[in-house]
Amino acid sequence: MISTQAWADAQLLWDYHHMHHAPRTCSVAVGLGSHDLGVADVTADLYHQGLAPVIVFTGSTSRTTRARMPRGEAVHYRERAMELGVPDDAILVEPRATNTGENIEFTKEVLAGAGIEASSVLLVSKPYEERRSYAMMRKLWPTVDVVSASSPMGLEEYADCIGDAPMVIDMIVGALQRVLVFSRWDLAVPQDVPSNIEEAYERLVRQDFTGRLLPTQAKT
Repeated sequence: MISTQAWADAQLLWDYHHMHHAPRTCSVAVGLGSHDLGVADVTADLYHQGLAPVIVFTGSTSRTTRARMPRGEAVHYRERAMELGVPDDAILVEPRATNTGENIEFTKEVLAGAGIEASSVLLVSKPYEERRSYAMMRKLWPTVDVVSASSPMGLEEYADCIGDAPMVIDMIVGALQRVLVFSRWDLAVPQDVPSNIEEAYERLVRQDFTGRLLPTQAKT
């Protein structure tokens, strides 16, 4: 049973993670691999809106996707986008990346190999990964403009869609931890984190929403 306070704190973090960017035309749309096929849905919709002429889906597998996406996240995303009417020749697949840093670096390689120069990127992620992914892109690919995008679902609707609310809150907490520490590790540009967001994060950690924390920060 998730307490009212935990839901309220998760909502604070959920809202903070959103960058609130207005979609606009970019050189390429990049769908970051994950357990959530909704990323492919959003990317396909942006393509159909004419906001990017080409898509890169990037991702191998992880502990949360190995069983449900055995051919790899990027491959399953491609198949989903094609079901939604995106033509095969508009999709590039990067099947090796196992983390966001690799997503970014390997996507650059795939685009270079295809002879595509990108000056701007529509970066599509899970809703609670917008800010972390944006901060990492600004650090690791500073030459492109970045526009963040994700599913428009609210927190409770998203948790119902995923079917595992505690896991979703774990991931929201883990994403906030990475926003806090990745800039110190030279993996992301710093983000302003208001005190009420840090306090909500700390309360959720104390309530054992620690399943996605990095080992050095996990509650013992």
